[in-house]
Amino acid sequence: MDFSRRATEEELMDNLTLASDDLRRNLDELETVNTWLGGYAPVLQALDALRRRFPRQETCLQVADLGCGGGDTLRRMAAWARKRGEQLAFIGIDANTFMLNYAAARSQQYPEIEYQQADVFAPAFQAQQYDIITASLFCHHFPDEQLVTLLRQWQRQARVCVIINDLHRHWLAYYSIKWLTRLFRGSYLVQNDAPLSVARAFTRQDWQQLLQRAGITKYQLRWRWAFRWQVVIENDFGGATE
Repeated sequence: MDFSRRATEEELMDNLTLASDDLRRNLDELETVNTWLGGYAPVLQALDALRRRFPRQETCLQVADLGCGGGDTLRRMAAWARKRGEQLAFIGIDANTFMLNYAAARSQQYPEIEYQQADVFAPAFQAQQYDIITASLFCHHFPDEQLVTLLRQWQRQARVCVIINDLHRHWLAYYSIKWLTRLFRGSYLVQNDAPLSVARAFTRQDWQQLLQRAGITKYQLRWRWAFRWQVVIENDFGGATE
């Protein structure tokens, strides 16, 4: 593998027509991996840090999770908000109907979460405004050119901030997840897509260049365990912090 640049091969899960028991198993496996390896921490830690900046108002703040998949990050955020008494309404957005149905079935104990099918490049979606936008393991699915457009778009759509949680492209992360998914006899989807996700992911320099190309100067970029990048884009940080 050449880890000096992002891989361009598409993941099997990028097929929007994919709808099967294999995909359901894969979504279960992804939630397990995220739980074991602290995959929710970058989003929850960012929310903790930003709580004091939440506008205090009678209506709930809207949090949109883009590329929500099985809804596992949304459920963790909803549990976080309940524990802290924060009034947040969550919207899971994905293009795959099967995933949305799966996520809704898994989220019945969280009435504060709703799910919507949408294309993030569609004008109807781009016209929407949210208080907070989150994107977990979503950005690496896009080539650089599209991602620059999305970053610029999300900054316009988010009133408070954009929180991005994605993978660090690194040889140790790649081979570790490759052998872990084989050792535990993961589905063919997770064995193919988990290491490929790492190969399609980012280095610090990648993020710096992408944000610069998007015209975004006010952000925080932090490395989180295990091999994650946390990017928080907010209008009033007063400068870039790396």
